[in-house]
Amino acid sequence: MTNSNRLIIFDTTLRDGEQSPGASMTKDEKVRIARQLERMRVDVIEAGFAAASPGDFEAIRAIASAVRESTICSLSRANDRDIARAAEALAPAERKRIHTFIATSPLHMQMKLRMEPEQVLEQAKIAIRCARQYTDDIEFSPEDGSRSDEDFLCRVLEAVIAEGATTINFPDTVGYAVPEVFGATIKRLRERIPNSDKAVWSVHCHNDLGLAVANSLAGVMIGGARQIECTINGLGERAGNTALEEVVMALRTRSDHFGLELGIDTTQIVAASKMVSQITGFAVQPNKAVVGANAFAHASGIHQDGILKARETYEIMRAEDVGWAANKIVLGKLSGRNAFKERLRELGMELESEAEVNAAFARFKELADRKSEIFDEDIMALVSDEEHAQEDEHYRFVSLSQRSETGEIPTAKVVFAIGGKEFACEGEGDGPVDATVNAIEKEAASGAELVLFSINAISNGTQSQGEVTMRLSRSGRIVNGVGSDPDIIVASAKAYLSGLNKLHSKIERVNPQQ
Repeated sequence: MTNSNRLIIFDTTLRDGEQSPGASMTKDEKVRIARQLERMRVDVIEAGFAAASPGDFEAIRAIASAVRESTICSLSRANDRDIARAAEALAPAERKRIHTFIATSPLHMQMKLRMEPEQVLEQAKIAIRCARQYTDDIEFSPEDGSRSDEDFLCRVLEAVIAEGATTINFPDTVGYAVPEVFGATIKRLRERIPNSDKAVWSVHCHNDLGLAVANSLAGVMIGGARQIECTINGLGERAGNTALEEVVMALRTRSDHFGLELGIDTTQIVAASKMVSQITGFAVQPNKAVVGANAFAHASGIHQDGILKARETYEIMRAEDVGWAANKIVLGKLSGRNAFKERLRELGMELESEAEVNAAFARFKELADRKSEIFDEDIMALVSDEEHAQEDEHYRFVSLSQRSETGEIPTAKVVFAIGGKEFACEGEGDGPVDATVNAIEKEAASGAELVLFSINAISNGTQSQGEVTMRLSRSGRIVNGVGSDPDIIVASAKAYLSGLNKLHSKIERVNPQQ
């Protein structure tokens, strides 16, 4: 199995990526991303952690029902309850995998688990036996593997393979590893463990030192791993995870060096990146590799001259190969409902009911009256806004007027609803956004702290909608509110109210870091 030249891409955007503070997604948003990952031909989709919350369980079950081509995976701790819960959520899946883990580093075993090494070894074996009752596709991870004792790792991994684990994932849970050492460690483990050839070896790297992609590629080239675990845009807790778009394009662009086969449709990468960014509110930096706005831009005159003469002089990839060419103007104010509905389907946003399609189409027409050119990103944003509104409309934006003038204190009047009752509030601030937030807080009195405020242009030009993200914190809970509108002050009000709606929601998620 490990001698194959086929590399498995395991996407954990919906599980590990969601652990970014404020990146929690709804069930419908997770299904939409999963469908895009399936369209990209991702091999394995880790849909969530079924035992974490009822919301995660329902999202995994919905994805298992909707996705047919990719293997659907659920994370579980190494105990019977978690594993049974994962199996129940995965029941509708055409292909299913249970991914179970337990910490193996001395620090984690002593300080977190309060378990002796022998207890950890026994628990790992029991977990695999339990998982085998539900599926033959079982993945095991020794959490904090890169800081674990190698002799103990050999004992644990040999034992779980003997019990039936078919994939062994070696995680650099805290981003501690460096490429040469990481790759060499996996190579030694595979050489030392007698039954290592009975499982596919995988890598799961975090980006705390900016080495996640390099470590993953070293795990493949030096260590012989044949699965990489990654996320769209490198989304993930702390500094994030291995970026799917970067490892995939590295492997494809330098196929002369890596010599590995991939099943990924790379033309779907940019669409996936934009979808994840808009749903989570985590904007992609302009100079981000592959999917950043400047990834294929050339400002230097020398570079521009070279590109005009021969693209290969300064570009090692073609923009269209990762999906940039698909981002064109698609619809306008004269476009009909059927054309709009078909474009939603192409963008992976198939709404469940005709009423939802009609509501989204009405928003589209309203936007088309205000904005002459409608881009794919605009459509994605307005549908995302509609879904956020349907989640929990305890707070609902109605209207806004504001005034700002050089030398004068900015003021704003916001009309919004709380629990169906409308309020009109006025506020002052250092700027129009500050005045708007102060006006809302006069009536909402949420007690939330604004810890991040960012504005991102959804498309090009001065007519672009502004997409605003406001990250709010209250009582240890962190959420992202997202709003979009051609008027960035209105977008800011929508984003703040979106964040308050999430704080008002009673659904909590507590996922362990793996």
